[in-house]
Amino acid sequence: MNRKLVFLDIDGTLIASMSAPSPLAAKAVRGARAGGHKVFLCTGRNMPIIGRDILDVGFDGVISSAGAHVEVDGEVLFDSLLPEELIQECLCVFHSHGIFCRIESRDGIYTDPQMESLLRAAKPDSRNSELIRMQKEIETGIVILPYDRYPQKGAYKICFTSRSLDAVERTRAFLADRFEYVVHPYGQSTSCFNGEIIPKGIDKSRGMEMVCRHLEADRLDTVAFGDSMNDQGMMEFAGLSIAMGNACDELKKLADEICKSVEEDGIYYSFKKMGLI
Repeated sequence: MNRKLVFLDIDGTLIASMSAPSPLAAKAVRGARAGGHKVFLCTGRNMPIIGRDILDVGFDGVISSAGAHVEVDGEVLFDSLLPEELIQECLCVFHSHGIFCRIESRDGIYTDPQMESLLRAAKPDSRNSELIRMQKEIETGIVILPYDRYPQKGAYKICFTSRSLDAVERTRAFLADRFEYVVHPYGQSTSCFNGEIIPKGIDKSRGMEMVCRHLEADRLDTVAFGDSMNDQGMMEFAGLSIAMGNACDELKKLADEICKSVEEDGIYYSFKKMGLI
């Protein structure tokens, strides 16, 4: 078998609901690397909130902040912050439409104070791993700072929560020329709609391309695992795309294969099926 480059989303893919990686997930990653394959995290999280328990599994590199930061073996290949002027423009647009924001920067995460109460009251669709993760962050006490402490030195990404889907749609007139919108599954919810805006030209697929170029690897030898629509770029770039059993329906339609859910250690059994371990 050719050496494979495997790219794993974190939430809803490698781990479930802010838990530590399962023993079988860790065994899969370590076993694949021992067999000469390369395994990378490919996540929307920014570096400060990728937990030590995840990093200690051992990876060959990280694509974080949905592609805005890329590193291989500790060498940073790409790091792109949105300029503060653009951050403030986005915040102004969202706030004027009654939408609460979460800013993810090099220094940490900063949110509007109203976002926490909206998150606490939300009843997320089971496929919405991003909303579930944000709720778990509150429960587990991960440090999320208020917006008034944001240092205003640029950021990687802005996430949003809104009580109205129509309000989110109205903001597209101001921002969709420069950002891709990702709205996560909301099922029957009418109380909380969440998503993120990702700068056009920067996404997980571009990060994967950089890694391939750096390692002189063929994209046909890449494998991507994901569960939500911020993984769309991964699915479209990879030589083999695999959606988790718990993935949203839209992503499953894009994937080449569907594996077991994250709770059923889908990564481990898929790695075995492919002969990576």
